[in-house]
Amino acid sequence: MHATLISAIALSSLATAHGNHGQKPIVSHDATWMERHMAEEHHIDSWDTGAFFALHDYNSDGAWQGEEIMRTYGLMDPSNKDMSHDKKLEVLQHLMGILDQDHDGVVSGTEFREFIDRGETLPDMGTGPGHHGDDEYEYEIHHWEKYHDENTKLEDLTHPEDIEHFKYHEELERAQEAQETMDTKSIIEANIPIKFRRQ
Repeated sequence: MHATLISAIALSSLATAHGNHGQKPIVSHDATWMERHMAEEHHIDSWDTGAFFALHDYNSDGAWQGEEIMRTYGLMDPSNKDMSHDKKLEVLQHLMGILDQDHDGVVSGTEFREFIDRGETLPDMGTGPGHHGDDEYEYEIHHWEKYHDENTKLEDLTHPEDIEHFKYHEELERAQEAQETMDTKSIIEANIPIKFRRQ
């Protein structure tokens, strides 16, 4: 329960920092995948090509590697855990095929800008809106902001998503405590091969 309370307080602060309910831009039914992604995942409705590229250049090296494209499309998120590895590679190969014009295995900012300037847009590959934040960010942006606010009390956190989220944090806290306990031991019996243990 201690971890749950701390997490709830932290989320209340995060919700206040991101703003109040209703800040998520309204997405029209004919919006492109990029427009939906920016609205749903980042709460941004006004951006340019350079900003989109930089936001998804996670290592800030001026190019999108395959892993960054997969992350942007949510292929590393639990929401796509049932998608086969081959299907994920198929999605990546399609995207690289339309973006990587010089075939060097990365997408430069120039290549992306030229792609957009030709009137193109990143396609909807059927992978969802592109969840690519950490657990805390995804919970906040897709659940907390929708159903809770800074006035939410601990006893109000009863949705299945709340229970699952805080259960996950409690498991992480237990695992950390167990690791800290192990770290204090000079010899960890479980790590000794059976043939060398005292009988």
